[in-house]
Amino acid sequence: MMLSRFRTDYYGCLPARGDALFEPTDAIVCADGPVRSLVGLALAPEHRRGHGALYAGLNQGRVDVGRLRRALVSVPLPRAADGRLVLAVDISPWLRPDADTAPDRCFCHTYGYGENKHLMIPGWPYSVVAALEAGRTSWTAILDAVRLAPGADVAAVTTAQIREVIERLVASGQWTDGDPDVLVVVDAGYDAPRLAYLLADLPVEILGRTRSDRVMRRPTPPRVYDPKGGRPPKHGGEFVFGQPGTWGAEQVVTVTDTRLYGKATAQAWDRLHPRLTRRAAWIEHSAELPIIEGTVIRLEVSYLPSGAEPKPVWLWWSKTGATSADVDRCWQAFLRRFDVEHTFRMMKQTLGWTAPRLRSSEAADRCTWLVIAAHTQLRLARPLVQDLRHPWEKPAPPDRLTPARVRRGFRNIRPTAASPAGAPKPSRPGPGRPPGTRNRHRATRHDVGRVLATDQPYQRPTHHKVDTKPRRIS
Repeated sequence: MMLSRFRTDYYGCLPARGDALFEPTDAIVCADGPVRSLVGLALAPEHRRGHGALYAGLNQGRVDVGRLRRALVSVPLPRAADGRLVLAVDISPWLRPDADTAPDRCFCHTYGYGENKHLMIPGWPYSVVAALEAGRTSWTAILDAVRLAPGADVAAVTTAQIREVIERLVASGQWTDGDPDVLVVVDAGYDAPRLAYLLADLPVEILGRTRSDRVMRRPTPPRVYDPKGGRPPKHGGEFVFGQPGTWGAEQVVTVTDTRLYGKATAQAWDRLHPRLTRRAAWIEHSAELPIIEGTVIRLEVSYLPSGAEPKPVWLWWSKTGATSADVDRCWQAFLRRFDVEHTFRMMKQTLGWTAPRLRSSEAADRCTWLVIAAHTQLRLARPLVQDLRHPWEKPAPPDRLTPARVRRGFRNIRPTAASPAGAPKPSRPGPGRPPGTRNRHRATRHDVGRVLATDQPYQRPTHHKVDTKPRRIS
């Protein structure tokens, strides 16, 4: 059984304090209700050890991340309707605003806090790569997670992360020669043309959302003899997203009737590229700046399910010569990218990913991999569990069960799956700190950095102390 094999492989990825790390994973997928704290996990019947072993496992245990990453790509992965792999890359923060003693924190861009504002809150940002399914679903297959350190270059980290994931997919046989290229979908926070340039040697296609105020350039015009001389033009005319008069005739137009959005109209313009400058990400590029051509897609729908006014969505695809099928496949794959948001919500609100108040960033990494392993087990148990629905819930077919409903029945199939963890050994609690004494070791305070597009770390400005003590005037 695939679930039993993965559980055995996962236990082999825990070389230090493996039992103390394996049983919390079982408690995560079998606990009644959402996970609120680590102490609550220790009360689950599947966790046979005390709460001290749970904290010791996270703080002093070890996870063989390389082996676990290979195990995640060795199980069956979801694919699109045409059989290709579709990967979504996004950043999800573990917010730690009041943890002054926690190192490696960055300012994380968050949405909807306060009066629905965009705020920068300290925490640990994680870049996650997940494989998407076809159709409307809340299931994704998480393949990798990397914590962004202060001063990290997001594009460089994402490029290396995608490259390693593709190499593991090829090594495990998930992608072979002759298969369709892997489609990587990113949101507007990523520089899609730069990702396409850095990953040009891999069998991948980059699809990213762009801002509505971007300006692209048309293909380089043919060289014409000019008696006045001068340098021949390198870029064609401007394509301004906000000025329809500069668009010209589109190469492809598709119209699709959808249930949630009404009529979806997609327009595509071929061979458009951004004009690069030697600043920001390209400041250290010594050679001639490249021309990265792609296809610009404009998607417009009749209405939104929320009732808000729909705005057009602009996409940039790293391939040229798009057909009607390619355009429809691209904008539908972009809509599927939002499925990873359901996965983040499941990991945080139900599986308790960010519930522990850990001080060490290494312990946070171990907790992250425990939650990823728990989510993978739920996905593998999807066709095995019985639907234990509440009286007010509608029946769902086995292939339409949500992760939360699969989690309700996981406890019933756990005895039939492999459980390699050993029985706990009797022990006595340590002496602890003598009564009446205080902790004399004050924890170190750490400044908060931020993730930049360069290798220069963020330096908090120094505020000079103002002397407000009244002085005597003689």
